[in-house]
This record gives sequence, structure tokens and C-alpha cells, in this order.
Amino acid sequence: MSRLKQIEEELKSLQDKLDKHELYSVLNELEDVKAFMEEHVFAVWDFMSLLKALQQQLTCVSIPWKPVESSVTARFINEIVQGEETDVNENGVTKSHYEMYIDAMNEIGASTSQINSFIKQVTDIESIKTLLNEYNIAEETKNFVNFTFDVIKTRKPHIIAASFTFGREDIIPDMFLNIIKKAEIEEDKEFVKLSYYLHRHIELDGDEHGPLALQMIAELCGDDDEKWNEVSTYAKASILKRIELWDGISKKIKNPILA
Repeated sequence: MSRLKQIEEELKSLQDKLDKHELYSVLNELEDVKAFMEEHVFAVWDFMSLLKALQQQLTCVSIPWKPVESSVTARFINEIVQGEETDVNENGVTKSHYEMYIDAMNEIGASTSQINSFIKQVTDIESIKTLLNEYNIAEETKNFVNFTFDVIKTRKPHIIAASFTFGREDIIPDMFLNIIKKAEIEEDKEFVKLSYYLHRHIELDGDEHGPLALQMIAELCGDDDEKWNEVSTYAKASILKRIELWDGISKKIKNPILA
């Protein structure tokens, strides 16, 4: 059994817990989607930071340029960056997936005030933890973002890649699409931007970025047992943090007055 397959086997019980999370049973209408996106957008943003941390570690982004240790991993991450940071939206306009997510939030009437304010104020990694405490978001959301930047601070590409790759919310797009279709019929509206984002998310993660990310981990770890063990540890921790994030969002949807 390959090391990747072994890790995927080790993650099965946690992944199963994530796939069967109660969040999916409380996401029933458009207002629930709005509440979800207002918290989850912070995780969309920090995902982009994981991505850029990998690009910094695996490619040369300084001058004068020098060849990197592995052109293979450099190509992997550059391909993912191209898709995540400079994709095209439903109108053929170049945008990052984060920007598409914000556009989709605006389209359905979800509030972007907190994330927009946060982005304007954040200046460096060290300011993030303190700044997050100024916003009315779930503790689980704050903890999720703080964990992401603790991972980035390790400056170990294989650890960052483990967090980047595992614990993705694959089931969410399918759930959202069903809710959006229902809302479009009830409200006689089309939510083109959100539908496009979700379909694009499914297409890229399943067909391109998911396999590339797994290949990147294999390339980064090689035959180094210590690195593989660290990948396993951080993969599990990342899924646990995703489960906790879902816990917080689920509580917010069930008890919006307490949010």
C-alpha cells in the first residue's frame, strides 16, 4: 500500500464524521446558506493564504531568480495557483475564487461587511489572532483560521500541503446546489454567480487540483518517514478543525439570535 493510500485509510473515520456532520441536516434554505457563507468565507480566505505559502516555499518569488529544488512541485503549485487566484468567472472575467465567493455572497444577500473589514485591516500574520477577536464570528471560525496560520508558520512545505489538501468540504457544493435550485424556484430569481462558483469548485477540485495536491505531497515526502508521519498528523488535525468549524456554523444556523 502506498503511503498516500495508507494516510487516506487512516483518515476514513474522521472523513466519515465530517461527511455525516449535523450541519448538512440544518442547511435547508437560502437564509441558512447566507449564515454559512458569512462564517465560511474566512476559511475561503485563509485557504488562499495556504496556497501562497506553498508558492513561496516551492517556487522562486525573489529577485534575482534562482532554480528551485524541484521543478515538479513548482509546476504543481503554479498550476493550482493559476486556477485558484486567476480563474475566470461566469462572464469570462479573471478573478480569484475568493473574489467569486464574495460576488456570490453579494448576489444572494449574505453580508460581506465583516470579511471586507478584516481584509482591509489585516497587515501581517502576527496581527491575525488579535484582529479576529474584534469580529462577531464563531470561536470555531477564529480557531480554524488561527490553526491555518500556525501551519503556515512551520514553514514546512509538506505540512502546509497536508493542511491544504485534506479536510476539504467536498459534500458542501452538492448540498448548496440543491438549496439554490429550490430558492430560485421559490423566489423566481437566478443565482448565477453562486451556481457557477459551486460547479467550478467541483470541477477543479475533483478533476485537477485534488489529484495535483496529492501528487505534490508524494513528491515532497519521497521516502522520508518523518515527513510522512507529519503529513498524517496534520491531515488529521486539519479535518478535526474542519469538523469544529462545521460545529460552530451549525450552532449559528440553529440559534441565529445567539450569533
